[in-house]
Amino acid sequence: MRSLRTSRLATALPVTKQLSSAPSSRSLLANARSRHNGSAATAPVVLCRRSIASFISPHQAEAISRLPTNVDPSSDEYKENERLMGEAMARLEELTLRVQQGGPPKAREKHLARKKMLPRDRVTALVDPGTTFMELSPLAGHELYPEADVPAGGIITGVGVVEGVTCVIVANDSTVKGGTYYPITVKKHLRAQAVAQENRLPCIYLVDSGGANLPHQADVFPDRDHFGRIFYNQARMSAAGIPQIAVVMGPCTAGGAYVPAMSDESIIVGEQGHIFLAGPPLVKAATGEVVSPEELGGGQMHSSVSGVTDYLAVDDAHAITLARRSISNLNYPRNPLPPAGAAPAAFDEPLYSPDELLGIASTNLRKPLPIHEVIARIVDGSRFAEFKRDYGTTLVTGFAHICGQRVGIVANNGILFSSAAVKGAHFIELCAQRGVPLVFLQNISGFMVGRDAEREGIAKNGAKLVTAVACADVPKLTVVVGGSFGAGNYGMCGRAYSPRFLWMWPNARVGVMGGEQLAAVMETVGQKADPALRERIDRESGAVFSSARLWDDGVIPPQHTRRYLALGLRAAMEGRNEVKPGETKFGVFRM
Repeated sequence: MRSLRTSRLATALPVTKQLSSAPSSRSLLANARSRHNGSAATAPVVLCRRSIASFISPHQAEAISRLPTNVDPSSDEYKENERLMGEAMARLEELTLRVQQGGPPKAREKHLARKKMLPRDRVTALVDPGTTFMELSPLAGHELYPEADVPAGGIITGVGVVEGVTCVIVANDSTVKGGTYYPITVKKHLRAQAVAQENRLPCIYLVDSGGANLPHQADVFPDRDHFGRIFYNQARMSAAGIPQIAVVMGPCTAGGAYVPAMSDESIIVGEQGHIFLAGPPLVKAATGEVVSPEELGGGQMHSSVSGVTDYLAVDDAHAITLARRSISNLNYPRNPLPPAGAAPAAFDEPLYSPDELLGIASTNLRKPLPIHEVIARIVDGSRFAEFKRDYGTTLVTGFAHICGQRVGIVANNGILFSSAAVKGAHFIELCAQRGVPLVFLQNISGFMVGRDAEREGIAKNGAKLVTAVACADVPKLTVVVGGSFGAGNYGMCGRAYSPRFLWMWPNARVGVMGGEQLAAVMETVGQKADPALRERIDRESGAVFSSARLWDDGVIPPQHTRRYLALGLRAAMEGRNEVKPGETKFGVFRM
């Protein structure tokens, strides 16, 4: 049999007949020495080819990782899902457009009458043309304060590209309560700084604020993560080599004066921006001195006398030009857009339309979500190298690419059993060892409970997954595509586990348990569930309620998930970021 195989191979590949006359290693060494000594001896050429039986074309190799689809857009279930998700998207779009208006019309008109650009126009002018500004938590503050409407929390934050450099941008909205800081404003400002610090992104502050909102001073001023933490973060980031650039485009009063004063470079708009620890009324009350805002802390004085600012601008547009120039001089790694007409980046779009996610997702979280169908509409070429496909099947793990960036995906496909938790911990260890960022797709009701589950060690196995998630020292991004309940939120990299970014779909819910489960538990322990309590729990677990409190970085359209993940990965992996394979130190895994 062996001789038959050999003869067939020789017939298919005649060149292999030469191998019998191939020189020995000793003769090759002798020929090498003679060439080194200048002799004319030459070694015979040996042709070595891979046998045809082991050759697979790239197309065939990719085919084994290509995800199929079973989605039928003509089915009744798909159409019903699409209708309900469409309604949720319409509500989200209406709310987002209302938030983007900023403060009331009167405040916006007054702002424009002072020849100032509206806050969102400032951000648009600052970022590079043709790039995307990824806004963070635009629904912050929604219905949070009964006495006041605070659109976007009174501050605009996000990640954008300026002069080819990915930056975090923080812009006060003075049309919302004079740009004063409510508790949610402070929280949102600090969250933006956390994004900058974790991803080593330069910060640009467009300052136009009246300082702390005094009626809320108890929740704004004294604690660790209150107003003062902003300046602490500025100092720490500057010390770590993360640039801090301030552009003073309006009032910068009291503690807020430290934003430009603690920045690496500061720009101020003349006869519009003012920096002082105490404004003219307080100065008069404290010292009896009568002084104008311009004399006390105007741009001309600070640029030529005090030295608090470095550049004096004549208007907002000039100030933004100066800010872009400052960024261009940072000597920071750039990621410029390809020139017009250049070939697009070398990655494939998914094989299936991302718009179909609206018909795949469901507002009824009791219905299973086919997570492979979601992955197929997010990753490059719908290719997914699934890890341990047939083991712990309620957790899907594997490698893929998103806009050219290799990622490890951890996605729920049901409740978490012990086998799924162990599988997830194993996969996360692999990604940490190789320096591969992780993407979590959450749709989890929790870990399995019951006698059998406890005897299998669900507590210790679940702890393995939680430990792996907590310790993995690679960028982690999370998208809640359905439910996020109980300890499953922890095992799937919820907010407490510091993902670089966390987004929610409009149908997503987060909580200890849903209202229906709460009612069942209370009845089990002999208490009647109050319908009002059940209603409140359902309302408080919704995506908009979550985003209003900054439990996430925004509610996003499902069909834009790939785009958001690509922007988040770019922020996490480019610039001066360095992900070192094998740097993670894990805690003790209880075996």
